[in-house]
Amino acid sequence: MFRNFRFDAVLVQAVIAGALSFAHLHDLAEAAGQDGWKAWAYPVSVDLLLVAAWRRMRKQGDNRAAWVWFVIALAASLGANVATAGLLDLNDVPAWLRILVAGWPALAFLGGTLLVHAPTHTEDESTTPPTPVTKPDHRAPEAAPEPITLEQTLEPDLVRVEPAPDSMPELPAPAPTTSVPVPPALLDHARKVADAHRAQTGTPIDSSTLRARLGVPAPLADSIAAQLT
Repeated sequence: MFRNFRFDAVLVQAVIAGALSFAHLHDLAEAAGQDGWKAWAYPVSVDLLLVAAWRRMRKQGDNRAAWVWFVIALAASLGANVATAGLLDLNDVPAWLRILVAGWPALAFLGGTLLVHAPTHTEDESTTPPTPVTKPDHRAPEAAPEPITLEQTLEPDLVRVEPAPDSMPELPAPAPTTSVPVPPALLDHARKVADAHRAQTGTPIDSSTLRARLGVPAPLADSIAAQLT
């Protein structure tokens, strides 16, 4: 517990200065006709107003009201210290000083109330301006646009026009294929190959298989297949 204790000269100086100021305010209030517990309440009132104004200034540095009450409390404390230093006869206090001491409670109460109930601006408050509210538009809704088709997006020259079925030109019939002469020996060999294929598969041989077996060109294979049927 005592290891964390550290001697702070500033704190000791603040305690001594506060005690001296407290005593001077008590002596001045007692000399001005405030006896008993009332003389002890004056130093408390001055110091509390001084602390309240200082705390308000720390939160809001640009608060002029806090600065005004801080200066008033500081002047009261400093004036009591100077007055009790021998510059004022405490046995014969002037009337204006008695009036100031007697009116101090109301002044301190007013200052404390204004400091406590003053509006504070925290950092969490949003600084952005409010969004303006727009009135709804009561105009008649516009008609929906017609859908655009593919023909409308194309240029007129690029649109394909299909002719009517009646106006379509007739295509020429394919010319009949000319038969290729087949040598008799090749035809006999092809017949044997076709018979063997029918015996193995049970189906007649086609021109593509015949062309692969004989190694002949496609027109010749078609001519041989036509003669074998």
